[in-house]
Amino acid sequence: MASRSATIPQAERLFDGNMHKSDVWSIFTPANVPADTINLGQGFMNWAPPRWIMDGLHEAMTSEVMINHYCHPRGRPKLIKALKNHFSPKFENLVKEGRELKDTEIMASAGANCGTYAALVAHVNPGEEVILFEPFFDQYFASIKFQGANPVYVPLHPPTSTTGITSGADWSIDFTELRKAFGPKTKAIIVNTPHNPIGKVFTRDELTKIAELCVEFNVMCLADEVYDCMLYDNVEHVRMASLPGMWERTITIGSGGKSFAATGWRIGWLIGDTPLISATLAAHSRLVFCTNAPLQDAVALGLDHAAEHSFWEDQLSAYQERRDILCSYFDQLGLSYTKPEGSYFVLVDMSPVQVPESFEVPKFLTDGGRGKDFVKCWWMCQEIGVVGIPPSEFYCKEHEKIGERFARFAFCKDPELLHAAGKRLLRLKEYMDPLHKTGANGANGTAA
Repeated sequence: MASRSATIPQAERLFDGNMHKSDVWSIFTPANVPADTINLGQGFMNWAPPRWIMDGLHEAMTSEVMINHYCHPRGRPKLIKALKNHFSPKFENLVKEGRELKDTEIMASAGANCGTYAALVAHVNPGEEVILFEPFFDQYFASIKFQGANPVYVPLHPPTSTTGITSGADWSIDFTELRKAFGPKTKAIIVNTPHNPIGKVFTRDELTKIAELCVEFNVMCLADEVYDCMLYDNVEHVRMASLPGMWERTITIGSGGKSFAATGWRIGWLIGDTPLISATLAAHSRLVFCTNAPLQDAVALGLDHAAEHSFWEDQLSAYQERRDILCSYFDQLGLSYTKPEGSYFVLVDMSPVQVPESFEVPKFLTDGGRGKDFVKCWWMCQEIGVVGIPPSEFYCKEHEKIGERFARFAFCKDPELLHAAGKRLLRLKEYMDPLHKTGANGANGTAA
């Protein structure tokens, strides 16, 4: 945690917003919670990447000397080729043009987060503005402020219903608010679809309206699409870069860690028009020089051979099963939640759950000015034995109350662990207000 009283004075940028405080990940770390707590907070899987990828990686590392040394800053040729083959058919504009991605339109990054940071370093000047939809992945804020730039916030409006099951589509954009966010200082907008933490997949109509504003104001879009292989119930995923006028304005960001259950590998990629990628590559190479070489080949192996292993279909089916397992326990509790269209998070309305007045709230939460959801999630991990993440961390101070009634749960865990967590979560019924104690979602009672 940053401190102004440190022996060596720390940079003022660390004290912008909440960056000097312990972040949500530090508070809800396994080191801080009881040892037997089940962590549904952070979005890491509790299973290994596919065996066939691991075996191929081992063979490559022992048979090819140069895989263990520096590679070109753009990325290993195998990965660039694999990304070209995999993504060229997925951009509607390229299909219409009858062409593939060029090597100059692709680069590897040291994780999607570092790629996002490099894109901002390359394009955003001090004093310029970057639009964020709330709730937002918390790393965006620091990445923007470290450029001397300013985030401009546009909240996604939650469903008006506080009962039953809602969808990511029920979280709406007020386009009058969005238009007001654009101005002469606007340099970029970050659009995360499928969305973390809501699970919303932005519709073609929504993305088209956002694209029209980007073209009108000549604004760059960072399209964070790291969950693009987790799309449920046949929902359509539209790529922002494929829309009219957006190829030359959009950097699409992807993640090998999310795609292949390997979040510790820190392999990401960026795709976009050559000038955008060239500038981002220049910045990225000054940050890390190059990306982990052997693990680039592992991701390339995954992309090249996923089809023959039915990997994408099997993984999607497994995630959908896990989503439905976790949601079934919220159904039993009668808690309203947003059933995700994409990603591996469920946002649950926890407002019926009452923290006992006798519960002693730790000083680091009260002194830190944290939202009510922090207290509820801290109580839940201490007393119920399950970690959820408080979403007010993903809002600016002005809008944090929008997120205070929710908690985010990750279902990227094996079914046994989800059932174990679910059985613990059923204890929440003891702490729910009387109107909700007998309710159940769907066919069991409260209307979905």
